[in-house]
Amino acid sequence: MEELYNLNIEKAVLSAIIFDPEVFEDVATNLKSVDFYLPFHQYLFAAMETLNEQDLPIDEEFLKKELSKENRFDEIAMIEVIGSNPITNTKAYIQEIKAHSNKRSLVTLATQIKKLTIEDDLDVTEVMDRVEQKLYEITQDSVSEDFKDSKQITVDMLKEIERLKELGNSKLIGIDTGFENLNDKTSGFGKGDLVIIAARPAMGKTAIVLNMALRAVERNEGVAFFSLEMPAEQLMLRMLSAKTSIPLQALRVGNLQDDEWSRLAEATDDMSRRKLFVDDGGYATIHHVRSKLRKLKSQHPEISLAIIDYLQLMSGDSKFGNGGRQQEISEISRGLKQLARELAIPIIALSQLNRSLESRDNKRPMLSDLRESGAIEQDADIILFVYRDNVYKESQIKERLEKAKADDNSQDKVTKLQQQYDELRRKPEDDTELIIGKQRNGPTGTVDLTFHKRFTRFVDASAKGPAFEVVFESGDYDTTEGKIDAPII
Repeated sequence: MEELYNLNIEKAVLSAIIFDPEVFEDVATNLKSVDFYLPFHQYLFAAMETLNEQDLPIDEEFLKKELSKENRFDEIAMIEVIGSNPITNTKAYIQEIKAHSNKRSLVTLATQIKKLTIEDDLDVTEVMDRVEQKLYEITQDSVSEDFKDSKQITVDMLKEIERLKELGNSKLIGIDTGFENLNDKTSGFGKGDLVIIAARPAMGKTAIVLNMALRAVERNEGVAFFSLEMPAEQLMLRMLSAKTSIPLQALRVGNLQDDEWSRLAEATDDMSRRKLFVDDGGYATIHHVRSKLRKLKSQHPEISLAIIDYLQLMSGDSKFGNGGRQQEISEISRGLKQLARELAIPIIALSQLNRSLESRDNKRPMLSDLRESGAIEQDADIILFVYRDNVYKESQIKERLEKAKADDNSQDKVTKLQQQYDELRRKPEDDTELIIGKQRNGPTGTVDLTFHKRFTRFVDASAKGPAFEVVFESGDYDTTEGKIDAPII
């Protein structure tokens, strides 16, 4: 078993820390106590971590005192560590210890695979998922523990408070949403948050997350986008329209002025260097998303946000059979929440709304309008609804116009309604309410945005007074979103 550990290297690194405590931070950045093979070496490194947290000297006397608290002091083993030749360049030694630790983890994993597959007789999909998760943990140098004790929790909490203090008066403590008004209400999306954004057709269900993705990649962050309904080229077309202020319709047909061609060339060159990754296969299960996102995150640690368009197009495990859609949605939403926590990034999932809200006088969405609302509402940390009142006004005027046209005696009415309809359609901007229906760690209410129709772009609106209070009621639904054909480019 010598190939799985090297005690001399472990002693050399621990000895280097004792002789020069300033190197501890560099070592602790790359190693954890479990990376050492010998139990005493694990205890000794853990004691060093404790002394460092308490701002106490990492020397022989204090280490002996700390180890003695748990009867873990071994004088002979300590002498062997101190008697090792100290090293000045610890990098190669650290890499060697980590390599041996990973090998031991893989040997343990191999044993676990056999147990899960043969002894526990688990479904192959579940076995693969557990194996992928463990491999991701190994590659990310993460350690899975059963519990965090109160000491560790308080230490982590104090570190977070110190981080927030360094931000000064900044309201943004999570991932930037891309909208200042939304940041004010949410303080940003938290790492590990499941964010649901829902709307009826034509409200901009997709456009708003593309705006969020665009602003994230422009901040040099990475974004993973699972598009189950729209090809990647169409998504990029919309993002380029928002980025360049060139109308989407003009981009679709290539009808551009010289200055617009220049802006487009500059924007495409810029976007080609950004960290945007799109999976537009059109089919995804929770296992598929987990597997691909874990792999992408391990290859590109800069990934700060994942988007799924949209949740109801995902499939669950076939084990639920017919009539088990509620269970499938529950499995998917719970899986997305767990994945967000595992990868420490917010995951945004678009969701459908029930048709039933169309029959209400007040068509502003509420939590009960979510399709399969129970599981989604329970798992989500933040639920946002996109609402543009003019979409309904336009529809209502069009309906009245068609009725008036059918009445031979209503020419004046037809003219008036036609003017109103044309006015609304020509209006370049729409007031938009982004309704916060749920926020686990903050208030509900609304955020004011403005929608630039021609560019499929949302921007912050000026403050318009206090937000109304959201009232939650019950309901049911179903819908699909329209598609736009992309040009061949």
